[in-house]
Amino acid sequence: MVRGMVLDPSAARDDDIASTGPGLGEVSGKRIGFRVDRIWRSWDWISADWADRLRAAGADVTFWRSTDRSGAEGERAAKELGEWLATLDGAIVGLANCGSCTGWTIRDSLVAAATGIPTIAIATKNFEAFAHEIAARGGRSGLRVHALPYPLNEREQDEVLAVADEHYRPMLDAIGATQALQVAAQ
Repeated sequence: MVRGMVLDPSAARDDDIASTGPGLGEVSGKRIGFRVDRIWRSWDWISADWADRLRAAGADVTFWRSTDRSGAEGERAAKELGEWLATLDGAIVGLANCGSCTGWTIRDSLVAAATGIPTIAIATKNFEAFAHEIAARGGRSGLRVHALPYPLNEREQDEVLAVADEHYRPMLDAIGATQALQVAAQ
């Protein structure tokens, strides 16, 4: 008789981090980074809109665009990502809107969260559960994931900007951010 071991693919990791991690707090004076990619124009529009709002609230905002992720180019990209993350107080990473994009969004979110900075992954609703599953398999089931509606990229810019407006405050809440009201100079 041959004996074997059956592994449970749904088992939780012993080293899982179920905590969401630190909150961002007051955005004024913080350096907040948006990780974008080369695929989703809707995420470019939303991240640009949110960046403008954060700048108006006193944050310093930067962007890092994910590119080639394999071979020598992938090693260079990983190094650049690490260097960029080291300059941030918080990271907003997107967009999980397809299988591989969800994988890379969560991978980069896990790298960001491992640095100790407040991190949130942005997904579309169809990929939200997958994003949570990948995060859990990556050892961080508590990773913050904020879901935008799906489909998103097929919408016109004005419709996407309405989504950005609707989801800005909930995203801030999810990453544990506060934003003081800015009083216009008289």
